[in-house]
Amino acid sequence: MRRLYVLPLLLFFLLPGSVPASAHDATTTAHARLTGEGTHVTAELELEYDLLMKSAWLHAEAYEARGRTERLHQLAVNHDAVTEYVTERFAVAHDDKPCTPSMADRADIRVRGGKAFAVLTLAYDCAGGGGEHTVSSALFPDQESFVHSTKTLVTYELDGREGSVVLSAADPTLRTAQRRTGHQVGEFFLLGTGHLLFGLDHVLLLTALVMGARRLRDVLVTATAFTAAHSITFLLAALGVVDVPGALVEPVIAASIVVVAVANLLGRGEDGLGKWRLPVVFAFGLIHGLGFAGALDIREPGSWGLLLPLLSFNVGIEAAQLAVIAVLFPLLALARRTPAARWVAVTLTAVIVTVGLYWFLDRVWGPAGPLGSA
Repeated sequence: MRRLYVLPLLLFFLLPGSVPASAHDATTTAHARLTGEGTHVTAELELEYDLLMKSAWLHAEAYEARGRTERLHQLAVNHDAVTEYVTERFAVAHDDKPCTPSMADRADIRVRGGKAFAVLTLAYDCAGGGGEHTVSSALFPDQESFVHSTKTLVTYELDGREGSVVLSAADPTLRTAQRRTGHQVGEFFLLGTGHLLFGLDHVLLLTALVMGARRLRDVLVTATAFTAAHSITFLLAALGVVDVPGALVEPVIAASIVVVAVANLLGRGEDGLGKWRLPVVFAFGLIHGLGFAGALDIREPGSWGLLLPLLSFNVGIEAAQLAVIAVLFPLLALARRTPAARWVAVTLTAVIVTVGLYWFLDRVWGPAGPLGSA
């Protein structure tokens, strides 16, 4: 009977990432790309679709819309309400004088991490002379209760300056004339740690990899191979050298979880990947690196000026990865010494495979998948 209680608990902890989170538990990252000079600024915002429609206090038919066509229809029908919500919370100023926003009639839908994001384009008409621009974001604040801990990733080319910063409730404003290099390092480090810890697909792959490693040496070699691989593709993709559509990357990430977990199960107590461990781990690391880069969505090819924050983001990922391994490996090593070792391994593997298969099918044939109706 005790075993029957363990499986629901495992499902409780592992499955939340595979289904939509409740409103109060949700967190999100808004994306903003700004270009312009002087009195004219253009901003392209990407906001998680269902959270945007809920936060704008629209009816269920708006935030529950499925499929690209219906979501675009709802954005068009509710253009005024969406415009009011966004322009009240995302502002641009020039010489400390507020710029006047206007939102384009046509919106778009873009898939990011298996979720639909509304793509909104705003034009800002600014007054003032040749001074600095100020960008402020209060999108999806905690007090609205639909979402918490929102961050806005801002990439900008304004007045001959370019950069990328993370805005939050504690630090909601960017002034383009200020150098924020030291501050950027901390911002992107935290963004990297949060992306891995809250990206359950990456955590599940790490879990499956650690399950298959029997010695501490195996864990260290596996972690090193995975780190080297995803660091390569992360930096190349984030700098625009490599460009692979997220619609292809996300299903492969889900498939990698299933492959490693099944290999562990078929290994029957030994290393399921055997001599193929390092090549397989390295290959899947390359794919996951593309997924990490997709979280930033920095689109300026060859933007080496952003190298420091990119490296900081990657270091944050590594720190979170090491923390996960430091917790998982001792627990799994302890479980192997118990009479229920085989049952625990089979149960955990079954849960990981189930979640991975769900993600794979959803990312391919779901509403946001390439074969779905996003």
